Amino acid sequence: MSSLKAKTSATIDNAKALFGKKVDALIKQKEKVTELIAGVGHKLSSVGDNPRVKKLIEPLSVFIRMIKAHFNGAHKLTNSTLGLVLLALVYFISPIDIIPDFLGFFGFADDLSVVLAIYAKVKDEIEDFLDWERTQD
Repeated sequence: MSSLKAKTSATIDNAKALFGKKVDALIKQKEKVTELIAGVGHKLSSVGDNPRVKKLIEPLSVFIRMIKAHFNGAHKLTNSTLGLVLLALVYFISPIDIIPDFLGFFGFADDLSVVLAIYAKVKDEIEDFLDWERTQD
């Protein structure tokens, strides 16, 4: 179990090393976050039939809903959770990552690992958000 936790932390640390400064700047720029969300939607629609990308759709859609709720003031996230969620989105849309996306099936392996590692890291906050979301009819 601790080995999995160490791998998750290492995956997130690698993503932070690549995009941490960009994410720190994004946290304060709602317009840029809106552009980021649009970019994620565009990439998902253009590569959505890739089997590895299909595994990303649910976590990414939860992340997008969390970010939207945060920025419209309906459900605030901690800065650390917001940063990690934004990091997942930035990593997903970036053409510069550990394994380039143009390599097809294999190119999304690192995207999948980063998104799922962040999903696991903020699982408690995700559960809180989903519970809150269920009460919003």
